[in-house]
Amino acid sequence: MRVFGLLYNPRSDRFPFLTRCSMVRTLFAVSLTLFALGAVSAAAAPPAAKGAGADRLDQEIDRLAAQIEPEVIACRRLIHEHPELSNREVQTGKLVAERLGKLGIAVKTGVAHTGVVGILKGGKPGPLVALRADMDALPVTEEVDVPFASKVRTTYDGKEVGVMHACGHDAHVAVLLGVAEVLSRLKADLPGTVEFLFQPAEEGPPAGEEGGARLMIKEGVFHDPKPEAIFGLHVTPAFDVGQIGWRNGGMLAGADGLRIVVHGRQTHAAYPWRGLDPIVIASQIVIGLQTIASRQIDITEAPALITIGKIEGGVRENIIPDDVTMLGTIRYLGPGMQKDIQDRIKRTATSIAESAGAKAEVTITERVALTFNDPALTSRMLPSLRRTAGDANVKEAQPSLGSEDFSYYQKEIPGLFIWLGIKTPGADPALFAANHSPRFRVDEAGLKLGVRALSRLTVDYMQAPAGPHHPGPLLPASPPTAGRRGSG
Repeated sequence: MRVFGLLYNPRSDRFPFLTRCSMVRTLFAVSLTLFALGAVSAAAAPPAAKGAGADRLDQEIDRLAAQIEPEVIACRRLIHEHPELSNREVQTGKLVAERLGKLGIAVKTGVAHTGVVGILKGGKPGPLVALRADMDALPVTEEVDVPFASKVRTTYDGKEVGVMHACGHDAHVAVLLGVAEVLSRLKADLPGTVEFLFQPAEEGPPAGEEGGARLMIKEGVFHDPKPEAIFGLHVTPAFDVGQIGWRNGGMLAGADGLRIVVHGRQTHAAYPWRGLDPIVIASQIVIGLQTIASRQIDITEAPALITIGKIEGGVRENIIPDDVTMLGTIRYLGPGMQKDIQDRIKRTATSIAESAGAKAEVTITERVALTFNDPALTSRMLPSLRRTAGDANVKEAQPSLGSEDFSYYQKEIPGLFIWLGIKTPGADPALFAANHSPRFRVDEAGLKLGVRALSRLTVDYMQAPAGPHHPGPLLPASPPTAGRRGSG
């Protein structure tokens, strides 16, 4: 623009600079002016719009999701009325396999006991993307008054219990079947392949059995070829219908099981000095463990919890027993926290016991890994979520100390896990109990957004994949030091 100002004089409507130039200079000046104008125009131009084909796929996804919404809701109600516990999802798996087969999707059954895997190969070349839904229900007796409420009862841990989809896995299965129908109808234009994972036992397999995401992976769902990315969702009353929750990095906690056995020495309660009181020592250990989260790790980086939920020892009020057993859980949201917290628990428990002349045996078992949304994948796919639900309805979620075994897929490949709102907007939150409650309910108007979101994430990723190799580590290269100590 400075060049154009030298050439043009608005007051005289003349070009004084040109009158003093030779023909060569004139041509040069004109060329320079055109170049400058072109540069300004290019800089001011908006980013290139999505291609017509991509826009058409967007429209088709929305149209098809609206068209099959009644079918998705009916499917959810059917599964809700006939819930099955972990590793026992026989009829649910059969229903899934039949519906995928009718869509022309290649089906493999019996994966991780009752799991189902479907493969949909698109009409165009592109990456392999995995989508996951969990299928199992909980040993909970339903208290929601709906026509399709569960009346199922079974035996769990030696007790007769009700069975209910109290965590919304019925909605997850219905949504993913809806996605399978949408994408199968778009098969000719689909630029890649989709692997549908219908997984058993997310809530944990029965004692003595394997199951869940770990067994799905062990049995080869990510072999030959391996998907480039995986997407999943979970319904929650923490968000309204029409809303999606997302979070970068640690979204749901890693959880470990904790068992501590304190070995003392039995004696009469009247003569405690003649023995070693494991009950007193266990009490000191409980207090000592609380200082790990509150005093020894930097909880501004990520929260952590250590909970003792059961203490067992002794048979009579006036006898100090030999042993006390404590059971608890460890939860953490930082990728570098797990080992650090485990080391501190072992050191705290054994040192306290040794200070009294006793011994403490500490056993820690990983229950569920940290659900960690890959930062690069999250940032890439966030625009897809916003385009699907609208900017105002895509909200950054608070981290949760609940757990999800979707995390094991994320340890293998980049993954993004999102929340799907199922609370009626404006409704009393008390009417929408938290997941795992016998009063948990789902506003089914929210399911269509789940179908649209997973479908669009899949198609958008296929149209702009990261490539055969992920551009960075699944976790930060230098994770925060969970056990950093203060200087004061």
